[in-house]
Amino acid sequence: MNQLTLNDLNLRWIVSKLPALYFVVILMACKTNQVAENTILATETHTIMGDSAMIEALIATEELAIENYQSSAKKDFDILHTDLDLAFDYTNQTVLGTAVLTIKPFFYPQKELILDAQDFELGKIFFSQNGKYESVSYQYDEAKIRIKLPQELTRTDTFQITFDYTAFPERNAGEGSAAITDTKGLYFVDPMDTVPDKPSMIWTQGETAHNSKWFPTIDSPNEKFTQLIKLTVVDSLISIGNGELIRQEDLGDGLRKDYWEMKLPHSPYLAAFAIGDFGKVTAQWEDIPLGYFVEKGYEKGAEKVFKNTPEMMGFFSDLLGVKYPWPKYDQIVVRDFVSGAMENTTASIFMEELRLTEREAIDSEWDYIIAHELFHQWFGDYVTTESWANITLNEGFANYSEFLWSEYKYGADEAKLKLIAETENYFAEAKIKQVDLVRFEYDNAEDLFDSHSYSKGGAILHMLREYLGSEAFYAGLHTYLVEHAFENVEVNDLRIAFEEVSGEDLNWFFNQWFLDKGHPDIYFEVDYSDPSNVLITVSQRQDLSTTPLYQFPLDVSWYEGIVRKSKQFMVTKASQQFGLENKSPVELVLIDEQKNLLAKKSIEMSPDQMREQFKSSIFGIARYEALDSLMAWEATTELESILPAALEDQFWSIRESALSILQSHPEWISDTPELERKVVAMSVNDSKNSVRAGALDVLSTYGPDKHFSSFLKLVNDSSYLVAGSALTGLVTVSEQEVDSSLIEGFATERNFRMVIPVADYYITHSVPGKGNWFINQANSISGEGLYFFLGYFSEYFSRFPAEGEMDAVTFLLEKMEHDSRNYVRLGAFQGLLSFTEKAEVMSRISEAAAQETDPELIMYYQYFLEALKDEN
Repeated sequence: MNQLTLNDLNLRWIVSKLPALYFVVILMACKTNQVAENTILATETHTIMGDSAMIEALIATEELAIENYQSSAKKDFDILHTDLDLAFDYTNQTVLGTAVLTIKPFFYPQKELILDAQDFELGKIFFSQNGKYESVSYQYDEAKIRIKLPQELTRTDTFQITFDYTAFPERNAGEGSAAITDTKGLYFVDPMDTVPDKPSMIWTQGETAHNSKWFPTIDSPNEKFTQLIKLTVVDSLISIGNGELIRQEDLGDGLRKDYWEMKLPHSPYLAAFAIGDFGKVTAQWEDIPLGYFVEKGYEKGAEKVFKNTPEMMGFFSDLLGVKYPWPKYDQIVVRDFVSGAMENTTASIFMEELRLTEREAIDSEWDYIIAHELFHQWFGDYVTTESWANITLNEGFANYSEFLWSEYKYGADEAKLKLIAETENYFAEAKIKQVDLVRFEYDNAEDLFDSHSYSKGGAILHMLREYLGSEAFYAGLHTYLVEHAFENVEVNDLRIAFEEVSGEDLNWFFNQWFLDKGHPDIYFEVDYSDPSNVLITVSQRQDLSTTPLYQFPLDVSWYEGIVRKSKQFMVTKASQQFGLENKSPVELVLIDEQKNLLAKKSIEMSPDQMREQFKSSIFGIARYEALDSLMAWEATTELESILPAALEDQFWSIRESALSILQSHPEWISDTPELERKVVAMSVNDSKNSVRAGALDVLSTYGPDKHFSSFLKLVNDSSYLVAGSALTGLVTVSEQEVDSSLIEGFATERNFRMVIPVADYYITHSVPGKGNWFINQANSISGEGLYFFLGYFSEYFSRFPAEGEMDAVTFLLEKMEHDSRNYVRLGAFQGLLSFTEKAEVMSRISEAAAQETDPELIMYYQYFLEALKDEN
């Protein structure tokens, strides 16, 4: 599963250039770790309570820990095979199913079978064994079916349960998480084909325990079975399911039955299918067929978006020493998906943001999510967490695969940039929530899909690779996968695999990183008084009452001319001092230069020292850090001195950052004309389109009229990044009148990078009669672009209410109330704030806000609605 948050929108381009952009402030909500709170409370109250009261408090804490412990599901039965025959009522959005489950008791004799089946209507249930077929009694509470078996059965008994049912996914849905925003399990998209330009689809999303919304099962990750799913579909549509399509049966009357067979076992939450009028792109890796499914008309885009899949599959197979373990791999792009993507076995489903035209796909940066879901086919599908408490064994690995692929394909610097972004995600969450990475106390399994499980989990794996060395690390992963193929695992299985390979006890590492909470908070002091033996003092300052005292390797490096030297020390104490014994004089020591350590690090460095780090380091990520720090410190003298070098840095992100800095200081161009020539050249020749776009942004800020010809030349560039920046430049021109027909020539575009400059032009030039254009664009722009467009949308109608103000309000309210994407609901709310002077609109906004289930949005809404009430 790949969670999509506002931090993942990857929109540095638009943040840097659009004047009406809404900047997002998300107020995070968190649940208190009640066990930890009670433990602290018991300790703090010891001084004011007697020993008896203290003991009672400790007992209460321990009893609460036992009560809140979420164990792996007990296995009373094992489902060996699931056979489903499914048809669909589009009008009522229901599933008409027949289930045949082949089952046996797991170990102990059993008299009652309990199946998960949420919001079903049931008829008779039949038991069969050894040719005997009989009806059995059962009880059903809308969530679980309790079936009374004809007699006590033992682990040597295999039997079948068969019944017809109707499933109602729409009933009791909602209450999802940041990663998975709904719990229907199965989704009908525009089932009656009432929304223009929106295809009807059906798709599923089973994680965590939502597949029991459409078929009966034991809905726990530590269950595994083979399966056959038969799907009755309209014969003009395509179905995609787990495993292989073994048969298609013509049913007549325009219907067809597709048979999807999984011969290898997998867990219930990974069962999936999608049905729609898809176009298909075919590819191949060795003997594994690959399919990329997307709405018709987007096949050329899909070919580009997913083009690296065969190479990824080969890279991961070689890296792990375990060939891709399934018979095929399909990737399906759907509408209204409730997460970023989901790693269903052999059939990953992705959000519509990956639905791109061929031109849009030129700037596609979706490799990270494609790698994430593909790596899950090993870590999550082939070897599966035994409980949601251990979910980082799925998600931490998938998160780390994004780093591994970037490192292999795009270089270490780009990989480290991704790793830094992930660690910052974790640190942001850790400010309000610190929990064990593997945690057994939780209210809802959905709560575990957070930046701890994803971002911290991936960063920890990277530290383990750095500690063990790559050869031992990958050998450990190989052992882990081979020894636990098609099995369920917990964190100790991973530790043991690494210990088998390395010969080293790794309890210390797993205890502090996987089984405890927090991270090191380290303060460094560097004493240069003896230049031949620089002293480094390391102090851990985290709260040791709630966080471990860590042991970790510390890399210290310095440069003697152009030669890099380094030493590694093992930190094992709260305060420790190391002598570098460098002999040759050293003026600057770099600590964790390659950014491998997951820790909050504090060290006093002057702007001049940070400039020296930029000039001397051979690692792009360290140069990037230096540039970023100097920018944050507003160290303009040092920035200006290194900017020419930054504009020519081999790491594209540094060039892009340098342009962003220059955009904030256009006067530097006047002082140094050579910079202007360099920026113009970059807008045309740079190898990275985002850098070319950044160069155009600088020219728009510095002298749009002067560079009119550059904008005119590049406004039809094949890259939307570049063309959008050029169009923004044209809109910015003030000294000469831009022919309105030139701007109107782009009004039919549907890519938001082109649409937003046109919208800005209509607003700033007060162009009348564009209400329908804004409405039509809002209905056609998808994904991330819609969020940013809504700011311009609301501004236009608030300035020109005669163009259709109430139509705009109705559109925004519909998005706020019903859109599955939290960032679109947020954008709609922000847009509606432009219309709150009308009491009836304010009332409708409050009603819509009351329906919100996302805790972060609830807090955001409350903050602004309360502020508006105070103003009024």
